[in-house]
Amino acid sequence: MEWLLSREAVVGLAILGGAASTLASVLKARGAASEVQAARLNLAGYVLMGLSMVLFVIAGFRGSGA
Repeated sequence: MEWLLSREAVVGLAILGGAASTLASVLKARGAASEVQAARLNLAGYVLMGLSMVLFVIAGFRGSGA
């Protein structure tokens, strides 16, 4: 579980989440994704970003240096 609390993993999850949310907006604006598909992709992005924040806090409490 230590690798999940590493700085690289935390930052990587945040970047993936941000990219997923951005992609959802772009696809919806271009008409390449329906409202439901864009909402699901956006939700997945926010889940990834939220997980990143939770792991960041856990790493801080454990002193892992994330």
